[in-house]
Amino acid sequence: MRDALPTRLETDADTVERDLMKLVLTIIELLRQLMERQALRRVEEGGLTEAQEERLGLTLMLLEERLTELRDRYGLSAADLNLDLGPLGTLL
Repeated sequence: MRDALPTRLETDADTVERDLMKLVLTIIELLRQLMERQALRRVEEGGLTEAQEERLGLTLMLLEERLTELRDRYGLSAADLNLDLGPLGTLL
């Protein structure tokens, strides 16, 4: 006799929403970090005016604040967004 898998996947709406937000916030955090590194490189190379540097810095700070607010809303920590990629290590 074969043990059959359930015919329906049982999910909890709260868990699905939280897991989806975890994935979305992980992708956004990865992009934010990449943008921050690119911005720092451009600042170090002197490719931006002082006003552009200020605007870029403010934008990155606001983005980080919003990400923190969303993490808090869904009960996630920064460590929760650092996905384990197995033999490749962690994402962030």
